[in-house]
Amino acid sequence: MAPKVLVSDKLSETAVQIFRDRGIDVDFMPDLGKDKEKLAEIIGNYDGLAIRSATKVTPTILEAATNLKVVGRAGIGTDNVDKEAASKKGVIVMNTPFGNMITTAEHAIAMMFSVARQIPEASASTHAGKWEKSKFMGVELTGKTLGVIGAGNIGGIVCDRARGLKMKVIAYDPFLGQEKADQMGVEKVELDELLARADFITLHVPLTDQTRNILSRENLEKTKKGVRIINCARGGLVDEEALADLLKSGHVAGAAFDVFSVEPATENPLFNLPNVVCTPHLGAATTEAQENVALQVAEQMSDYLLTGAVSNALNMPSVTAEEAKIMGPWIKLSDHLGNFIGQMTDEPIKAINILYDGVVSEMNLEALTCAAVAGIMKSVNPEVNMVSAPVVAKERGVKISTTKQDKSGAFEGYIKLTVVTDKRERSIGGTVFSDGKPRFIQIKGINIDAEIGSHMLYTTNNDEPGIIGTLGQMMGEHGVNIANFTLGRSAAGGEAIALLYVDAPVDSDVIQKLEATGKFQQVRPLEFDVV
Repeated sequence: MAPKVLVSDKLSETAVQIFRDRGIDVDFMPDLGKDKEKLAEIIGNYDGLAIRSATKVTPTILEAATNLKVVGRAGIGTDNVDKEAASKKGVIVMNTPFGNMITTAEHAIAMMFSVARQIPEASASTHAGKWEKSKFMGVELTGKTLGVIGAGNIGGIVCDRARGLKMKVIAYDPFLGQEKADQMGVEKVELDELLARADFITLHVPLTDQTRNILSRENLEKTKKGVRIINCARGGLVDEEALADLLKSGHVAGAAFDVFSVEPATENPLFNLPNVVCTPHLGAATTEAQENVALQVAEQMSDYLLTGAVSNALNMPSVTAEEAKIMGPWIKLSDHLGNFIGQMTDEPIKAINILYDGVVSEMNLEALTCAAVAGIMKSVNPEVNMVSAPVVAKERGVKISTTKQDKSGAFEGYIKLTVVTDKRERSIGGTVFSDGKPRFIQIKGINIDAEIGSHMLYTTNNDEPGIIGTLGQMMGEHGVNIANFTLGRSAAGGEAIALLYVDAPVDSDVIQKLEATGKFQQVRPLEFDVV
């Protein structure tokens, strides 16, 4: 059955057609996002939800979304999606961070020009029949110092455009290296230096705990007298009340804001102040940007639903379509390894350690780790997947560590998974053979070569005669058909293990009778999702 997607906001017809052309069943209801009751009523029918900003993806909506796998936001901001609730539900949240970069950067430049030359006020005055030529004295941008807070994708474009305007550009960004700054032609500075030197300050950072109120009252008071401040990034980056006070005092000469701490902004301390330019969150509001992000989200969601490729996800490692093809068997192996450990472990897990060896060490380890952790967590919560598993593990205080190393043995690559509890460590290793099938190659340090079956029985015992006969006899007496089996031992007379492949789950009374023989230290039925 084809995946089914709901478009609950206004996306272009071209974007909707992309879903159809890719073989996805799509329902286009552009006004549904405003009706949360109706959305909750029908969301359970869909694998994907494509939105803009009108649809609010709340815990209530997610609870009703019994089949939902992905939410795609056409645009960069995902404040309208409860990402924590989505992660717990196992729903990927995607955005399109690059579709409106140029548009937003251009809007910031336009706002800078507007506040430098008081264009909106001059326009309103002229429209009113006044001719107040001497009232609107502006400043040139040429030769002025622009302080850019956040020199990432959008901030980088602003830097480039500002240099074209012959401005001196200084940038504060903790992740901006000196080599990259040199390539961009900007001077890398600390925040306090930027505040003291900049004639214009423009913000281009996301709203996080670290950036919230980055232009606080204290920092605003450190700015150069006569500075002009532009915010086309996110509301909440600037203390608006403090800025209003500094505008009134004349310390700040002007401000241009496209975003506000509370939106829709029907009132704000900055409103109706002289030389303050305000626009209603228009950073991405161009025909080109709206079309670009709509097309991108349709492509990204289609790729995920059809091939497993993950792009621009906020709560899941990205996996390209090519990676998905190559890594598919390894992701399945990671899941099987985790599933084995999870089914074998009854006590609380303190730590999960994963070793990646050889060719697999060069793959997307974040995705493989998510799959392994998901396999482990499924034993206590069958609804867990690659998205929600890291959240579940974190909530339980489980520490996850990974190590990678060059090829160290007979296999081109392998994964070894170890879990630590208060009582013991338990490990299992696996690889993918040339036939694309995952194999277990080591359990408890004992080398084996075991395919993974849907229904298996795992036993441990001392290596002594009669074990295989006991297993065969007991299975036969209870009508359990053994399709195949794999054996391994540490040494003659040492610890031994057996994996039996059976046609159906083994009943608990058979397990109890095997344990009652006294020949086995452990008897455990195992179930695997083998496609």
